[in-house]
Amino acid sequence: MTRNEKGQQINDLIEKFKDNNHFYITDTSGLSVAEINKFRGMCFSEGVEYKVFKNTLIKRALDNLDTDYSSIQSTLKGFSGVMFVKENGKAPAKVIQKYREEDADGRPYFKAASINSDIFIGEDQLSALSVLKSKSELIGEVITLLQSPAINVVSALQSGSSKLGGIMKTLSERE
Repeated sequence: MTRNEKGQQINDLIEKFKDNNHFYITDTSGLSVAEINKFRGMCFSEGVEYKVFKNTLIKRALDNLDTDYSSIQSTLKGFSGVMFVKENGKAPAKVIQKYREEDADGRPYFKAASINSDIFIGEDQLSALSVLKSKSELIGEVITLLQSPAINVVSALQSGSSKLGGIMKTLSERE
């Protein structure tokens, strides 16, 4: 690979990192070509893009980003593949766990991840990443929590058996 080709790959990788809010770095060493293709297919069906890059190219691309990814640099040894996803930060973790159910050796191995610039390193972080809630799920929960007191007040007002409902009914009849 020529110097120009490497430079172009680094630029492309920088754009990928900038365009995707979330990325995971995995190690699929030991998987056959058929197994890697199966893994790629599972990624594709979940909206995750999986590509393999040389560690030096990943390091150089991460060095050219605004966020400090120096802690991820130490994980870039051996075979490294990057899983990119724009929206659902837990999708790659789910794909890895689903594939591991069928693999006797527990591959692919999880190295590191960046979720909205938060960095997760180590195999023990994968289970935490798989239960992360997306932004839309968190907004939905907040809206539900905000609505519940209002719903309780409305239902109390509508039922004539509660004290508050009786008081409101009496007050409305006076007018």
